[in-house]
Amino acid sequence: MEFLCYHRDRPDSAALRGELLEAHWSYMDQYAKEMIARGPTFTGDTPSGSVHIVDLPDPAAARAFAFDEPNYQAGVYRDVLLRRWHNALGRTMWDFPGGRTEGNRYLVLGFGTGPAADLEVPADRDELIAYGPLLSDDGVTWLGTAALVRATDPDTARAVLTQDRYAAIEVHDWEFGGRR
Repeated sequence: MEFLCYHRDRPDSAALRGELLEAHWSYMDQYAKEMIARGPTFTGDTPSGSVHIVDLPDPAAARAFAFDEPNYQAGVYRDVLLRRWHNALGRTMWDFPGGRTEGNRYLVLGFGTGPAADLEVPADRDELIAYGPLLSDDGVTWLGTAALVRATDPDTARAVLTQDRYAAIEVHDWEFGGRR
């Protein structure tokens, strides 16, 4: 089962996040085989969150992954979005043909309302790093769509989703994560 976990930072938690960087990376190293994508989000140059897309056995394992994480335990994060997800591209971020550093990268989160939207992978898939629906815990009900996208700017990244089919769409600066 695939899950998207987005930890959002508390304001003014960057120093604590920096102190825990090695503990965070060591924790994530334990999930290397299960990792589909990972990396921090930013507001300007300041970290604003951390996204991880993982393939785990069940919702209990996903909750343990999200809430045992060292930054969560220490209070770096203000909240956690944890949803079932489906890997519509069938690959990891390491398989993305665009590489780790070229171009601007974004996390796009569309929170759905009404009938499911954007279930098919967009035609311009070359700029998609990860893409898929956000689902209810039982994997049946569509709750939105999440994508990691390479784009020239936030508006271009947002356009990967059908604008009028979502209650809200968030776009966050994102970069490939992992040890440097």
